[in-house]
Amino acid sequence: MSGCPFLGSSSGYTFRNLSVEDSEGQTRSGVNKASKGGLVYESYLHLEKILNAQELQSEIKGNKIHDEHLFIITHQAYELWFKQILWELDSVREIFQNGHVRDERNMLKVVARMQRVAAILKLLVQQFAVLETMTPLDFNDFRDYLIPASGFQSLQFRLLENKIGVLQDMRVPYSRRHYRDSFNGQENEMLLRSEREKTLLQLVEAWLERTPGLEPQGFNFWGKFEKNVIQGLEEEFLKIQAKEESEEKEEQMAEFQKHKEVLLSLFDEKRHEHLLSKGDRRLSYRALQGALMIYFYREEPRFQVPFQLLTFLMDVDMLISKWRYNHVCLVHRMLGSKAGTGGSSGYHYLRSTMSDRYKVFVDLFNLSTYLVPRSWIPKMNPSIHKFLYTAEYCDSSYFSSDDSD
Repeated sequence: MSGCPFLGSSSGYTFRNLSVEDSEGQTRSGVNKASKGGLVYESYLHLEKILNAQELQSEIKGNKIHDEHLFIITHQAYELWFKQILWELDSVREIFQNGHVRDERNMLKVVARMQRVAAILKLLVQQFAVLETMTPLDFNDFRDYLIPASGFQSLQFRLLENKIGVLQDMRVPYSRRHYRDSFNGQENEMLLRSEREKTLLQLVEAWLERTPGLEPQGFNFWGKFEKNVIQGLEEEFLKIQAKEESEEKEEQMAEFQKHKEVLLSLFDEKRHEHLLSKGDRRLSYRALQGALMIYFYREEPRFQVPFQLLTFLMDVDMLISKWRYNHVCLVHRMLGSKAGTGGSSGYHYLRSTMSDRYKVFVDLFNLSTYLVPRSWIPKMNPSIHKFLYTAEYCDSSYFSSDDSD
């Protein structure tokens, strides 16, 4: 063995020992460009505005309360992160709306930006731990100074809900009024406009409906999958039926019947439309088929990136639910059953927003309901494999324009 190449000259590596003076000289050899004028850190970030934006109402009223500063800083940080989430969401929606999502490179942008949204939401969920260092008594010292301000009046969070796709008719009325009634003028108009825009849910739905392989004249995934499920259920029934009579057999048969009912309901389009009209489903029937196909064939190169997107969409939904839950717990801890500063029922109102009615991509969570043995999933022949590899390049419309971001 010749030894470590970094410890001697036998292998051709030599090092010059640096003296303390040489090391300090290199450290001091840089140039301070800021001394020559131009943009500097403070002015670039407008720190004079940000760091002077904490105006304590308790101090204005002549009774400065220490923890109000923490309360303001934390909520300002939330609003800054909400702004970044909206920035990412708007860019993703634009890629979908302009059709640039057909280009795999832009799909990678979409996935990366939704991953970023999820990472920000994780941070926001954890940020409650900072507010929890404040005791209910500490909060009560300055709470009355906040009336009638309320977290419900966060315009950016309402825009976030609308742009992701929270259904308007599923919202819980705030103090028996429409949520937009808490906003006036330009803010009300912004919310109304966001309700009329294409939501992320609607754009993802249209994208899923174009999943390659759903075409009846092509691979016909849905037709083959239904046939395989029916055949698989028949074989499973015969196996259980062939067993000797016992309590265990009865239990297995009962479980089988439940499983059969769930799986066969998947192929009942009228039932799906009924659930869609009630708000129990969010995606169209064909979009659900596309999502399930991506779910089953996630190891195929063509579906790996789409599967990542579906995963991050579920992460975002889950993390918003966690954020709501942490908010509910914090409010309950600080206020008990008192009314909110904005006039709502406080904890009781917030608790009502914890149901699935505020989930957007609930259908993606429900895909696991339809898990089947791998042998029931239609096998791909060489032609569909080739199609999935080359789909992007067979049509010029799959390429985005030069000005896509």
